[in-house]
Amino acid sequence: MNSFHWRSLCERISSSLHALLPGSCALCRSQSRGAVCDACSAQYFATAAIRCRICAQRLWNPHLTWCGSCLRSPPAYDATIVACDYLAPADVLVKDLKFRARLPLAEAFAHRLAQAIPTQLPDPPGLMVAVPLSEARLAARGFNQAAEIARSLARRTGIPLQLHLCARIRDTQAQAGLPLSARRVNMRGAFTTLISSNALAQLRGQHVLVVDDVMTTGHTLNELAACLKRQGAARVTNAVFARTPFQ
Repeated sequence: MNSFHWRSLCERISSSLHALLPGSCALCRSQSRGAVCDACSAQYFATAAIRCRICAQRLWNPHLTWCGSCLRSPPAYDATIVACDYLAPADVLVKDLKFRARLPLAEAFAHRLAQAIPTQLPDPPGLMVAVPLSEARLAARGFNQAAEIARSLARRTGIPLQLHLCARIRDTQAQAGLPLSARRVNMRGAFTTLISSNALAQLRGQHVLVVDDVMTTGHTLNELAACLKRQGAARVTNAVFARTPFQ
């Protein structure tokens, strides 16, 4: 049995077990069939904020559509969808997924994003990718949290997922450990598309959905969007679970 079919079998078994054997909510620890219970979801994630359509930063004027930063210097991506702000308790959930390998949280994050996509994207994406990790970081962590969210989101939305279309060719420093002024330089030239005739054909003219767990300055997503557009993508939308508010 190859790795793809083995993973698919494991996912089906895991889904069946979750349906039969409820676990506990990651926030309140009450019994729940999902990683986050319905009560906590309603309390912390049900309220939609007014956001810039391009970068998803909060807007305090309900009559605005874009933030001043995106108007002054438009990024390479065209839109961003987020489920919540990177504040308590969402920040704890993100860290639990990324650093404690609580993989069922990827399903919960994808669920929130899947609810937002139909209402915020009149032009549905034709292709989905996840922000890739470097080989060294993937080996150290054992999984790519963005890819785990993307797998679940693809199942929920039906958008085709291509996990091997993009690669991180430089093992950059973690963005969280750098000052804001250094983050753009850190990500410069970090990504490439795996250029083959098949890859180019998949990208050309496509609306691509890029999945990640957290968006802070947007430099990582901007660099990846620029890479995708250089290879023919027509439009790039980010789907990110949590957005860091203004620094």
